[in-house]
Amino acid sequence: MNGEFYGSWPAYLRDGEAEPGHVYGTLSYNRRSRCWTIKAEPCVTELAKRLFPGCDGRGRGVARFTANRRVAGDLNWLMLRYPLEIKESDRERWETALEEAREHAMRRIAAMQAPPRANPPQAAFAGELREFQQEGLAFLLGARRALLADEMGLGKTVQALSFLAATGEYPALIVAPPHLVRNWQRETERFLRAEGGLRIHVIKGLTPYPLPDADVYIIHYLLLRGWKEVLPEQGFATVIFDEIQELRRGGTGKYSAASLLSTSAKNVIGLSGTPIYNTGGEIWNVVNILDFHFLGDWESFTREWCYGYNTNVVQKPELLGDYLRREGLMLRRRKSEVLSQLPPKRRLVQEIDWDDAVYRSMMLPAMDMLEELRRVSDESRRALLEDQVCQRQRQATGVAKAPYVAAFVRSLVEGGEKVLLFAHHHAVMDLYKQELKSLRPVFITGRETDAQKDAAAQKFMSGGTDLCVISLRSASGLNLQRATCVVFGELDWSPAVHSQAEDRAHRIGQEDSLACYYLVSPKGSDRDMQDALGLKVSQFVEMMGDDKAPQEDAFLAESEARERVRRLVERLMEGQEE
Repeated sequence: MNGEFYGSWPAYLRDGEAEPGHVYGTLSYNRRSRCWTIKAEPCVTELAKRLFPGCDGRGRGVARFTANRRVAGDLNWLMLRYPLEIKESDRERWETALEEAREHAMRRIAAMQAPPRANPPQAAFAGELREFQQEGLAFLLGARRALLADEMGLGKTVQALSFLAATGEYPALIVAPPHLVRNWQRETERFLRAEGGLRIHVIKGLTPYPLPDADVYIIHYLLLRGWKEVLPEQGFATVIFDEIQELRRGGTGKYSAASLLSTSAKNVIGLSGTPIYNTGGEIWNVVNILDFHFLGDWESFTREWCYGYNTNVVQKPELLGDYLRREGLMLRRRKSEVLSQLPPKRRLVQEIDWDDAVYRSMMLPAMDMLEELRRVSDESRRALLEDQVCQRQRQATGVAKAPYVAAFVRSLVEGGEKVLLFAHHHAVMDLYKQELKSLRPVFITGRETDAQKDAAAQKFMSGGTDLCVISLRSASGLNLQRATCVVFGELDWSPAVHSQAEDRAHRIGQEDSLACYYLVSPKGSDRDMQDALGLKVSQFVEMMGDDKAPQEDAFLAESEARERVRRLVERLMEGQEE
């Protein structure tokens, strides 16, 4: 570090190694376990074990500490009072560790005064960050092990990918919920660049197999337990845990596997708009993945931060949040804080997973229709059959992705969003009702009386529920500006239908930036309908400008839908739908 900063170092980071006088023991580094070891008089090791619950206290006169920048600062502070002799073979490593701790402390102090900004190199990143996202990247670059806890819709995915582009520290492993694996694959392909092409591999199945060479690997949480012994040996430089609240409960196979992964990696980033679900104590499990025993062991955490020993309700959650931010472990921005940088309406297209077996089963009746289409010559009959095949495929697409749409919507509502969920088919909305029952949604589907429709809208607007499920073609006349998010679980051929649905929330009285999520499947009818709507898959690029389409454009879109239906059916007949 530059000499002019010396006087600004926090006092606990000034030189603390042994000077002439009494030396209490030694400090050495174990390369195999990657930890610092104190061998010293009992007065030192006993104090170390009491002060730092994260240290391994096994063995009289021995205290072991996992090596990281925080620990380096703690050890240096301890040596100011109890000088230790550093083994000559470890002196250079210690000096490097202390230098990194000092640099980290200075960056943290500077960031609290004026948040720095950073941009990834254009050769490695195909995107443009907003100012608050540039600050997020600078935070991640400085922290290296941290929680990015921005509210949903602020681009946590793109900030994490910009970190990979800025550092180039591959191979990287991305751990995500099952319904977001495809989106991570697509976003990674879209935004990251590498000489010779970026190599991505999605890990499949619980049974380990030899992994191919790749830059980025993607796995979902349910598979972690099967790969528990294998992945830590792969030498991942960076691990990204998306929706890290999935690890809020310890003692599970996936938690144990995630802990081993974290220990083996240099950079560990957690992403979550809702890191604390039910009780504040869950944050201890999350933080423990990022920085082991940053909050002490469980007993000391519950004793000091919670209402009592082994209870998990944090007494002063705002104080805990301030501490995590102040120590550089967590960054959280709300939409209200960055509204000046956000457009009034943001259209976010996100690819999610689907159930291929369900889709194929529902498409079986369409095979007979396709066979008839190959034989029939009457144009009116052909048009009727084409419409029937198209409707069958749209419904099959909606049903196949419904559980994953529900999982996405659940994460929004649990994160505090007020959501309008749009769909087309009654069968799809019935699945939403089943999957999202615990959220007590209301429904406006065209099957309700006017009184029931009004009661559903009133319940949503009065705060009786944070989820309203609406039929795409039943949205006219509704005023639901309490909503903060609009989600399209199914698509319509007409952009005007989507604009009208968005405007149920984007009305006078809506002061927030409205996020409109278009959830699309990798196959089925969504591909053609995306093309019809002019939608491109992107995490944060705005689509389909906010200007309302003229009436003649709406008529043109309707006429073009017939040609798109014909092309969709032709592709099915050619066997291109795998």
